Amino acid sequence: MLHIKIGLEGIMEEMQRKVYQAAVEGNVTSLQRLLEEDKLVLDGCNSDCFAETPLHISAMLGHLEFTRKILSRKPEFAQELDFRRSSPLHLATANGHLEVVKALLFVNSDVCFAQNRDGQNPLHIAVIKGRVDVLKELVQTKPEAVLLRAERGETILHLCVKHYQLEALKFLVETIKDSGFINSEDEDGSTTLHLAVADREIEIISFLILKTAIEVNAVNSSGFTALDIALAQGRRSLKDVDIQDSLHQVGALSAEGFSSTVHRTEAVRAMNLQSNEHVIATLHSRLRRKFRRRENHRLGEKRNALMIVASLIATMAFQAGISPPGGIWQDDLQQPIAHEAGRSIMADKFPDAYRWFVTHNTTAFVASLGVILLLISGLPFKWRFSMWILMVIMWVAITESTFTYLISIYCLSSRPQRKTYIVTVVVLSVVIYGLLSILLLGHFVRLIPKIVKFATKFTTPRDRRIPRE
Repeated sequence: MLHIKIGLEGIMEEMQRKVYQAAVEGNVTSLQRLLEEDKLVLDGCNSDCFAETPLHISAMLGHLEFTRKILSRKPEFAQELDFRRSSPLHLATANGHLEVVKALLFVNSDVCFAQNRDGQNPLHIAVIKGRVDVLKELVQTKPEAVLLRAERGETILHLCVKHYQLEALKFLVETIKDSGFINSEDEDGSTTLHLAVADREIEIISFLILKTAIEVNAVNSSGFTALDIALAQGRRSLKDVDIQDSLHQVGALSAEGFSSTVHRTEAVRAMNLQSNEHVIATLHSRLRRKFRRRENHRLGEKRNALMIVASLIATMAFQAGISPPGGIWQDDLQQPIAHEAGRSIMADKFPDAYRWFVTHNTTAFVASLGVILLLISGLPFKWRFSMWILMVIMWVAITESTFTYLISIYCLSSRPQRKTYIVTVVVLSVVIYGLLSILLLGHFVRLIPKIVKFATKFTTPRDRRIPRE
């Protein structure tokens, strides 16, 4: 009798092993054959006996037809939890299998409320993994599941910030239009703005303060506002500066500015009593400073690039000047071609081309040296107009270097190739000059409004403003 029992258990274990193998492969035919052999084969595959059900495996791997087949036979598997307390919906969501998610929701949508060991429901998993399309389906099916908090009291919005999921955050804020939800705090009393500032997530910060009803002066359990956190991080980079300026522009305050709720209310009221004109002027001033810092940073990068390019062109022009194409004569001869040792071979064989070569090469060399001298002179090149002049000089140097190269190739070519080469040089010259003309015209058009504004500034009387009463 004992042998019969052991034999039956072995057969059942083998059948269940085949079920799990079919789940891994997504083989619906194998599953159907096993069900025909034993209609109760799935009953022994619940999570009490195994770490996970075949539905967990099928959902995790995205086998849609296999998932539908199991759900049609055992719909209760949709709410079974594995050893991590994850449902099949958790696993399908984590891997972004949208159609499998839809199939699971159709059978049992209440699984959206199931929480794993970390207190995360499928919507939380969708946010963490950045599965925005799956998140939209889950929210549409069970929008109230959005309000569930994770293990540390984090809302789904906190998870968006922690895992830098801006698109998910935008979708949730636009869908759940509730200022209380947006200003929810975790167990440390931190709002999403606190977390975004701590992680220097400038795009999320801009979205929160400009597009939502976030409370910019909320105080966490440590007594810090978002501005306190930003100030503690210093101004080590442009990102830190942008964050602090953005918070200032929307009226963010430091916790030191008010020691109690009453003081805080009075501070906010005092800010609101300021005239609109003063507030606008302050914002404009901060924006101008911010723009000036960025402009100086860009100009610095342009100066560095110009220095590198100018040094490279000067080096090439100097090398071409002392070692012209074709080399130099090694001895003195009178016949058949009179020449002197150390003289350029190109100068004797192609005198006209050599004159053009020297002209273009010297122009490129002098232009690049001029740019280098101006950049190292210490002059404050902080205006766009001065940088534009340097750019024009560099265009000249680059163009002259191009013609130097073309002349060199012409002189080094064989006689049958020169006629074809002349046509190529003419075409390239037209293209280069045309491109330069377009660039100069475009920059000149951009400069016209600045020139007009500059001229107006000195022609407008200073007493033109109307005095206030």
